[in-house]
Order: sequence, then structure tokens, then C-alpha cells
Amino acid sequence: MIQTVREKFTCRSCEKITQPPAPFHAIARARGGASLLAMILYAKFGQHQPLNRQSDVYAREGIELDVSTLADWVGACSATLAPLVELIRRHVLAADRIHGDDTTVPVLAKNRTVTGRLWTYVRDDRPFGGSDPPAAMFFYSRDRGGEHPRRHLSSWAGILQADAYAGFGGLYEARRSPRPIAEAACWAHGRRKFFVLAELRQVPLAIEAVRRIDEIFAVEREINGAAPEQRQAVRQERIKPLVTALESWMRTARARLSRHAETAKAIDYMLKRWPAFTRFLDDGRICLSNNAAERALRGIAIGRRAWLFAGSDRGGERAAAMFTLIETAKLNDVDPQAWLTAVLRRIADHPASKLDELLPWNWKDWPAKLAA
Repeated sequence: MIQTVREKFTCRSCEKITQPPAPFHAIARARGGASLLAMILYAKFGQHQPLNRQSDVYAREGIELDVSTLADWVGACSATLAPLVELIRRHVLAADRIHGDDTTVPVLAKNRTVTGRLWTYVRDDRPFGGSDPPAAMFFYSRDRGGEHPRRHLSSWAGILQADAYAGFGGLYEARRSPRPIAEAACWAHGRRKFFVLAELRQVPLAIEAVRRIDEIFAVEREINGAAPEQRQAVRQERIKPLVTALESWMRTARARLSRHAETAKAIDYMLKRWPAFTRFLDDGRICLSNNAAERALRGIAIGRRAWLFAGSDRGGERAAAMFTLIETAKLNDVDPQAWLTAVLRRIADHPASKLDELLPWNWKDWPAKLAA
């Protein structure tokens, strides 16, 4: 329990009364402090513990916190932290290249659940030695319509690394405004289709395809973190011959296969998108895979087993905002719960013009700041 004493002083000469201002609370009219609120937020969105389970845990410790109270606190914290979410999204959209992906999220509806979507777009320049901090932004939608990525990236243009989801197709159209987005396909997705056939059915053609693609990944690992120019030079010298040989081998193999064969479908997946698959050869900034976005979604995929569904569309939007904060903190090697505690303690009286100081990659000297 923290008790704040605000003494009043009077002046006998001017008869004025002075008193220190009341301290800011993390959220208005709430008895929860910044540390407790950060613990609840991280437990829910970082460790995937639903609020009803958290309420039971606190009850066993003799602390009565109703689920409705916890839900109100989560909503209030989401509103308080909204300016930081917006700053992170602006930072992501300032990049020339981003990763994009989505995953399902069950949403409670009348007498049933519907399948909503959580979308992520990740900025990570570390593979080509970039100095800008990594960040991830999330969005929620009720369905998987192509209008959602078009809305998310309406003002952005650059290179999008993603899977072959048809909803992204409108982003690559030549007539798109402000200009078309360049597609960079994911070699991990292409390899995965062959890998399943090679691992489970021991298909000789699939085994050969995996071997050839693994050679490309082996060279790529050697230049991870190098400058774009160096990566492009190595790719042109060592990887391009491997890619050219792979294309020739796939076209020869495809000519001998029925269109209904599973191996033919795996080959067609790559050949039909070959310009997108080979774009990385001419640009050192492009990664070979879209694993950055898939890693950002991994926690959601695991967490679904625990929290089962989002309670509403508003709950899905709050989840997207909190995942934006927590995943960005993780990408910058910052403890999300400690960072949220510090931010909730200061954001109410922090100058709006200096909010960027509270972003994970700008938060330095942890012991001194947390003890302040």
C-alpha cells in the first residue's frame, strides 16, 4: 500500500494556501498501481493467461479482483498506451522493406465463435546490418478479406515479404497508388511443401528439391548480418547459379509429372511466382524467408490453446495493440513487463512531444530509471 501525504501550507501575510499536486495514476480512479497493471497485461498477452485464471490466482492469495475489474483495467491501459502503439506503427511503416503475415483468432459471437484474424507487419533490418531498431505492429480484423492489408498499408510502398496469400495481390498491382509494392516470396514456404513430401512420403523428387534449396540456405546463413552490398555480391556469385540450376531442374521434372501430383503442385507454387522468389538476388536488403513475421505470430498460435477466443471485436483490437508493444519490446531485448511498469508509471505526466523517449529502443539505464 502506497500512501501519499500532501501537506497544505498557508501564508499569514498573503493568506494563500499551497499544496503539492496529486501524483498521476497509471489509469484514472483505479487502485491498481503500475507494477500490478503491467503484471496483468504481460500475463494476459505475453504469457497467455486469461483474466479468469488470473483472478483465481489472486483469490488464492487473498486478493479479490473480479474478472470485470481486470478487464476494465486492461481496456484503460490499452487506451493509455495507444500513443506508443501509434509511434511504433509509424516506425514500421517508415521502412523500405517489411515482413507481413496473419493468423487466425477465434472471436466470441452470438451462440458461437467466428474466425477473426490478427495481422502482423515486422520491420527488422538486422539481417542486412541496418541500424534502425526492429519493431512489429499488429492489426485485428473480423475476416481475412484483402481489403484489410490494403487498408493497413494504404500509404506505404516498398518491398513486402509475405506468403502467397491472394489478398496481398492488390498491393502488387501496377496501378496502385502511391505506387505498387514489390513482392518478395518466402523460400521457407516454398521449401515446406517439398519437405512434407520428403519427410512423410519419401518422394525422391521432393528429397532432391529440399537438398537443392538447403544449399541456398547454407550460403545465405554465411552472409546474415552483412551489409546489403556484400550480400548482393555473394548472392550473384554463389547463390544465383544454384537458383538457376534449381529452376532448370524443376521445369524438367514438372514436364514429366501429372498436374494432379502433389510434387507438381509444390513445383508450380514456386514457378508461378518465380520473379518474386528470385527478387532477393538483386537486392541485399531482402531476406530469403518470411520467418520474422512467423516468429512474431508464434506466441499467438501457442496462446490460442490457453485463452481459446477473444471476447469481442474490441477485445481483438486491444490484443493487437498489446501484442504490438510486447513483441516490439522482445525484438529489442527489453523485458516487456519491466518496460510496461516503467511506462505506465510515467506516461501520464510525460511531455507529449517526447513520447518517443518511452519506446523500448530508447529506454536506457534500467536500474536507475526504475528506481527513480
